[in-house]
Amino acid sequence: MASLAFSAAQSSGVRVGLGKVLIVEDEALIRDTIGLALAEEGFEVLIAEDGMTALDLLGATAAAARKPSPDISLVILDLMLPGMNGLDLCRLVRHQGMDVPILILSAKGTETDRVVGLEIGADDYLPKPFGMRELVARCRALLRRHQGLTQSEADPVLRFQEILLNPKECRVFMRDTEVNLSPKEFRILELFMSQPRRVWSRDQIIDKVWGHDFMGDNKTVDVHIRWIREKLEADPSKPEYLKTVRGFGYRLG
Repeated sequence: MASLAFSAAQSSGVRVGLGKVLIVEDEALIRDTIGLALAEEGFEVLIAEDGMTALDLLGATAAAARKPSPDISLVILDLMLPGMNGLDLCRLVRHQGMDVPILILSAKGTETDRVVGLEIGADDYLPKPFGMRELVARCRALLRRHQGLTQSEADPVLRFQEILLNPKECRVFMRDTEVNLSPKEFRILELFMSQPRRVWSRDQIIDKVWGHDFMGDNKTVDVHIRWIREKLEADPSKPEYLKTVRGFGYRLG
């Protein structure tokens, strides 16, 4: 059995649009208590009393393929379920390639139990009994983390004026022409492009690019900046992009 058990619009709260949460729990009291708490926070809530119903709602079964699947943002999963247990359900969801965040709830709270749950693909593990405020806080944290990862994966390219840098492919383009940078040059440029117009001192660049245990002269930064300018600037002696801020360091733009 499954239904849109609680909706944010029906709750006494006014915060809406936080996403849909699927609660997979066979104990009605726990399921309803969690559902009401999340609805009051602004979530829409779907419920499933067993693993197969949850898979159907997630669009992981042949039956689900014949109808639209709800856009589920988070799964709250009990381990002790009738039929398919929660560990098998979690494992199957990950095997299907679904990256929806999963929060496991379980009366089994030993370190070994938590490690097993996390290793098969869960994102968080909350032992029973638990406080409802903590549950809601963990749900919000999981959604923030997942949304941040999704956004970074969707737009991995950094741009500044005519410079384009792709961190995943380690490639740089200037006016659509690829520029070959060494690994250190690439990381310096990536650092600058991550925060344009911020002034970076030599020591800050060393820490970010070479690491805290670098034992060389920080003048190596000047050398690498010069090499980057020679590859990007029309006139390296009068840079338009990597500019010197005398007495402080360098900045982009």
